[in-house]
Amino acid sequence: MAHAVKRGTFTLKSGAQSSWFLDTKQTACRADGIVAVTDALVEAFADVFDDIDSIGGLTMGGDPVAFGVAAVAATRGHSLRSFSVRKDDKTGGITGRIAGALERGDRVLVTEDTTTRGTSLMEAADQIAAFGAHPVWMTVIVDRGGTCAAMAAERGILYRPLLTAHDLGFGYGT
Repeated sequence: MAHAVKRGTFTLKSGAQSSWFLDTKQTACRADGIVAVTDALVEAFADVFDDIDSIGGLTMGGDPVAFGVAAVAATRGHSLRSFSVRKDDKTGGITGRIAGALERGDRVLVTEDTTTRGTSLMEAADQIAAFGAHPVWMTVIVDRGGTCAAMAAERGILYRPLLTAHDLGFGYGT
């Protein structure tokens, strides 16, 4: 996370002010970073891979995580399909918001790089459910806000972040 943690004054997507910011794409889009993240996530979710069929989330944050985890999991005997949830409907070719190998009826691990409030994960879960698949797990590289677990639980979705703000030495909402 050495490349991802920034200190200063930042306005978050929620509009809240923070003295630190996570640009986790600086980790997830580097070869050594994505290997470390996907290795850790494959280990963290080894106990549930038999219960899920696919992994994906809202583009752009979910993409490197989903594709990396699917690739690394395949080398360890777990076959997962990966996909992206587009931010907007595509109107030509294969239409809709789902792009990739998601199939109706799939049990899905929804992913994102970082969450503060959980809104991107919930938006992805809504689109996955509308497509006809079942969001059963959620994960992020870093949960910086601490509210996503309760939101997931309200929807009957299990939640397991790889890291939290506390793991990085920060409090929630700071």
